[in-house]
Amino acid sequence: MPTPRDVLTPDSLAMLQTIAASGSFAAAARSLGLVPSALTYRVRQIEDALDVLLFDRSSRQAHPTAAGIELLREGSRLLEDIDAVANRVKRVATGWESQLTIAIDSIIARTTVLELCESFFALGAPTRIRLRDETLSGTLQALTSGQADLALGVAETGSSAGIHGKPLGEVSFVYAVAPHHPLANAPEPLKDDVVRQHRAVAVADSVTRGNGLTIGLLGGQDVFTVASMQTKLDAQLRGLGCGFVPECMARPYIETGRLVVRRMERPQRVVGVHYAWRSETPSGPGRALTWWLTQLESPATRAALLERHRGV
Repeated sequence: MPTPRDVLTPDSLAMLQTIAASGSFAAAARSLGLVPSALTYRVRQIEDALDVLLFDRSSRQAHPTAAGIELLREGSRLLEDIDAVANRVKRVATGWESQLTIAIDSIIARTTVLELCESFFALGAPTRIRLRDETLSGTLQALTSGQADLALGVAETGSSAGIHGKPLGEVSFVYAVAPHHPLANAPEPLKDDVVRQHRAVAVADSVTRGNGLTIGLLGGQDVFTVASMQTKLDAQLRGLGCGFVPECMARPYIETGRLVVRRMERPQRVVGVHYAWRSETPSGPGRALTWWLTQLESPATRAALLERHRGV
């Protein structure tokens, strides 16, 4: 009988991911160019070697069991580790990383990031670029967990081994609401007891372990949680809630009257933002990461990453 080491190959793990993503063995077989019976046989081999059932076959859909979900989770991590090893080997041989993954906090201007990508691609370098959307402490975790090589928009760089960071700039936050929101005409400065009566819009921390960060919320306040800072801004423009937003992102809406800035009892928030990168080898960063770090030395580039948002 095959052992777990025999069956848990990168190809098999990728096959299981395809089945889970496709939702059925038939759809996965079409995607992989296999006949359904061959795909079923390969899955049975894995299940027999592990002595577990990976997919519930009681319906036409392929639903992972609890054991299957765990294998998919760990399999994804193992595949990322394999890619990371290949990346390091490639870098040793050529100096260029095979892939550079950049974690981008939702406070960072995407337009500027894409302009930097355009300039990088013009080099004709063999490095593929992968962008990850992250928020709050999830941005740094992507770096420290090895899932990213560079992180833009980190609040605190921490003290993890192999992690280096530099300031990107400062972001001022203002408390803003739509003009038709009840707080738009409330007496200033807004007291916490008054603010607590109204729904806040909060950005969910993308950290995968722990509770993440919660910023600017009051105890007992109703919360509408969204996935990004841009979505938070859009929600507040609709009057769905209130809260602190980056002044640089809110500026065009404030200037046109679509958002109203309110003065709070609490002091205005100013947050220092950083960029950070991983460098775990004595030879230092690869050529692709070095190129990005060189661009980030420019004050104009750092300012654009914080200022050039949609509508600005």
